[in-house]
Amino acid sequence: MASSHRKSRPTGTRVAGIRTPAFATAALTASVALLTQTADAAPAEPTTPSADDRPSMEEVEAEVDDLYHKAESAADVYNAAKEKAAKQQARADALMDDVAQRTQKLNDARAELGSFAAAQYRTGSAAPDTTATFLLADDPQDYFDQNQLMERLTARQKDAVDDYITQQAEATQKRQEATASLESLTESQDELQTTKTAVQTKLAQARRLLSRLTAEEKLRLAAIERAKQAQARRQAQELAQQQQAAEQQRRQEAAAAQQSTGGTTPDTSTATAPDSSYATKAEKTLAFARAQVGKPYVWGATGPDSYDCSSLTQAAWRAAGVTLPRTTYDQVNAGTTVSLSDIQPGDLVFFYDDISHVGLYIGNGMMIHAPKPGAYVREESIFYDGESTIHSVVRPA
Repeated sequence: MASSHRKSRPTGTRVAGIRTPAFATAALTASVALLTQTADAAPAEPTTPSADDRPSMEEVEAEVDDLYHKAESAADVYNAAKEKAAKQQARADALMDDVAQRTQKLNDARAELGSFAAAQYRTGSAAPDTTATFLLADDPQDYFDQNQLMERLTARQKDAVDDYITQQAEATQKRQEATASLESLTESQDELQTTKTAVQTKLAQARRLLSRLTAEEKLRLAAIERAKQAQARRQAQELAQQQQAAEQQRRQEAAAAQQSTGGTTPDTSTATAPDSSYATKAEKTLAFARAQVGKPYVWGATGPDSYDCSSLTQAAWRAAGVTLPRTTYDQVNAGTTVSLSDIQPGDLVFFYDDISHVGLYIGNGMMIHAPKPGAYVREESIFYDGESTIHSVVRPA
């Protein structure tokens, strides 16, 4: 399928020959808002369009490709919002538990003060209305200050008063924090639903467009896709051959240097060459990823039955004991950027200027990735959408 979302090279800097991120999370959130507005403004599809109104196969292909890309971009925003909402839910739950505990302590302190006041009333050491006035007071401290009752209380009674005032202040503060946390949680949940609706709208539009293709057009589209994948495989083979040639040359140079130094082997390692511990972790990562081949892509899914692109790479590296962030635009910063010529099995390959897709490199120019809605986790050339769409390569551990 020809790439309609292939964008022009950004004006930002490069690291080791690979484009560096030139966006912010706020920009992604803004893109979701725009995506939602576009979805809302989309005209209704005619039920039975005339031949003149029907778009060409190339136009449908381009629009479907663009819709899938926008959906995947929004999915990362959804994943971030989902993670944020989960953390806020946990904080809100913890605060509500804290409020309940502090309210119980406040009630216990009030009961203790009530028992002291009742005892004083029975012995005649306090006026008959002392207990009722205290228990109904909004600010017990003001009550005690105004009536100079503190001077007539025992040390134990004073401690009880201080404890009550402290518990009241802390309970009030925690109630305020819990209220604010619940309000933030509601906002995050609203954002989550908005993003989810935007993604679902784009996917539904893509399915409608594909359904309008004739059988002949679908066959032509499949032929274009096969030709594109054949080209991608050729590019993968070329990369593998280049790496093999570079490794052979490095060994020859190392052997020549060893002879010239009388048998001493020089240090030929580079800053980007993975060490043995990385290779061991990468092997575990790739074993996990291969076991997921054939499982469906589902946006927002985190396994074990289905994945989106970033949850697959996250789960694969977790199998090797390495924790990666949830989203592609966070994963791209979770390691060392290396050049495409230095790519090694286990490295993460990021795609497109908005860093909306990621795959796990397995060697020989190939990767395992969760491609897009309607597809399954599979092995594919890293050039599946053209070399110009490769954004960067990152070594996560």
